[in-house]
Amino acid sequence: MLAIRSAVAGDVPVILQLIRALAAFEREPDAVVATEADLLRDGFGPSPRFRVLLAEDDGQPAGFAFHFFAYSTWRGRPVLYLEDLFVLPEHRSKGIGLALMRALARRAVDEGCARFVWEVLDWNGQAIRFYESLGAEVLRSWLNVRLEGSALARLAEGAPAAGS
Repeated sequence: MLAIRSAVAGDVPVILQLIRALAAFEREPDAVVATEADLLRDGFGPSPRFRVLLAEDDGQPAGFAFHFFAYSTWRGRPVLYLEDLFVLPEHRSKGIGLALMRALARRAVDEGCARFVWEVLDWNGQAIRFYESLGAEVLRSWLNVRLEGSALARLAEGAPAAGS
């Protein structure tokens, strides 16, 4: 029996396990530095920065959707941003990913969102086909831009960029 529910603070260890499983799937098994304390602080305090939907298959954790709300300046409306969607390999092909996406779409509609957006790795053809089957448009003309670590600190401090 499949169940989709909002995560609670007691789910943090499971959420972190799923994040680590996702990182391994995405070929970055050592990239996760988030801790249970981080997730508890930022997701389950007085001003949560993210939300998580958990999928359970016969009472066992099967997948998750980690998301938050952003804002579209052009639309003047909120946007539901899906950071991570993941279903454990042993639970795939049971409609769990579809159930999570439907639950997120309902949340976006209920919150008056102009959009529901996410990213997908270019090598993940199966996911791309799945998203397109839902009616999603893969925007190949947009590039991800990221500033982190020492580059972020340098910019915040007003220091010149590396190589300037």
